[in-house]
Amino acid sequence: MLACYLIKPEQIELRDLPIPEPSDGEILVKVEAALTCGTDLKAFLRGHSLIPMPGPFGHEFSGTIAEVGKKIRKFKPGDSVMSVHTAPCLKCLYCAKKAFNLCENLMSNKILGAYAEYILIPSHIVRQNLYHKPSNLSFEEAALLEPLSCVVHSINNINKLNLKGSKSLIIGTGPIGFLHLLCLKLKGSEVLITGLESDRLQIAKDKGADMVTPPSELDKATNDFTNGMGVDYVFECTGQLDVWERCINYVRRGGKIILFGGAKKDTIVTYDTYRLHYDEITVQGSFHFKPEDVRIALKLLRDILKTSFLISGRYPLKDIAIPFRKLSKGEGLKYAIIP
Repeated sequence: MLACYLIKPEQIELRDLPIPEPSDGEILVKVEAALTCGTDLKAFLRGHSLIPMPGPFGHEFSGTIAEVGKKIRKFKPGDSVMSVHTAPCLKCLYCAKKAFNLCENLMSNKILGAYAEYILIPSHIVRQNLYHKPSNLSFEEAALLEPLSCVVHSINNINKLNLKGSKSLIIGTGPIGFLHLLCLKLKGSEVLITGLESDRLQIAKDKGADMVTPPSELDKATNDFTNGMGVDYVFECTGQLDVWERCINYVRRGGKIILFGGAKKDTIVTYDTYRLHYDEITVQGSFHFKPEDVRIALKLLRDILKTSFLISGRYPLKDIAIPFRKLSKGEGLKYAIIP
């Protein structure tokens, strides 16, 4: 089979590898669509601690079952499926506390290699996070299960409150920012979104944003949007340290900041202690997802959300570097790799 290996930043090699054979409880999937994502882009441009080099590349995918191992009852060859690339071990101390997204073995047991003709799904993922693809979803839309699960977890970090009538600020107009927008509007929140590209702000308007603004005008826009009070929730979707620090300027007293965009290890930000303490502001990171978030994301994709606008183009495996170069220049949102 053909598979893309990330050798070093900006170098992807197309290799011819043996097709894996599934063991007990495992499933071999023929990849029908794999999507680019921000984490993959970071790895392509400068490397990433969670994506070893050289090694298999890609983790957002959907496909058709090619072969099943023994002890598989729920799935059979020919089934169209969608999955995420991790599942908790259910054995560690964090899993015992139901903090499944913080499972001690989550990242060491993940699968990479979606940019390939086939991908082998291990038994712990098959049991918890592999689903039949609904017929009304394209393979490309189904491959959004992983990023949408992360966004569902992000919004669940505000304690599953009823968001109807709340005011939220999304910082960032990439795919993650747009998925936040779709979900927050569904929950009844009024949304202000900010980003650099005017064409993306127009997309945000078209998808239901109540107000859009470039970052240079965000202070005024926030004041106008909230009558000077500040938003209830900020969702930071860029991972840039200066943006992390500025988030506190836009949230009301008693409000909450969700830091979705990941920053490099050992980097530091500072916040005004007076505001944190006397204004009772909550600052919380949001990492990955739990199996319950995946189930919710599946239902959203199947029944409600329209997400095809996120796919900016399609490329075969041999041209995989092209979409990453486009993304590095701000061209497009996500690209589908079609093996």
